[in-house]
Amino acid sequence: MPKAQLKKATPVMQAYQAFASAREPARPMARNFAIAFVAGGLVCVLGQAVSDFFVYVCGFSRKDAGNPTVAVLIAFSCLLTGLGVFDKIARFTGAGTAIPVTGFANAMASAALESKTEGWVQGVGANMFKLAGAVIVWGVVAAFFIGLLHTLVAPGR
Repeated sequence: MPKAQLKKATPVMQAYQAFASAREPARPMARNFAIAFVAGGLVCVLGQAVSDFFVYVCGFSRKDAGNPTVAVLIAFSCLLTGLGVFDKIARFTGAGTAIPVTGFANAMASAALESKTEGWVQGVGANMFKLAGAVIVWGVVAAFFIGLLHTLVAPGR
């Protein structure tokens, strides 16, 4: 919206903003960073444990263990979302669980759960990708251009 169309803050609104800002509690940034770092690390440790299971127990190669590992993490996140546990964990850990693939799975599963009363097609199917749709579209577009660039730069490889 152009700045000319924005509503100017009245003196009362400005005074209230100053009043609210002065009384807003300080956020514990260092604590939040540490918790997010540890939580993200624990997600990675869990992913490595699942990958090692596929390598050492199921006989997969390291390269072939990647896809089923991601699928297990996604399924686990969706299960925790459905049980209402993921949101409690994410509330405490912040970006530590929101950034990895687990957060993406939670975003899709929670959107699907919110829309299940509208039916499978119009509710779950249509609304599941509202939040994740942009990520998927831009991921595909980026992959196309990177593949095109790779083909043009290194065609013989």
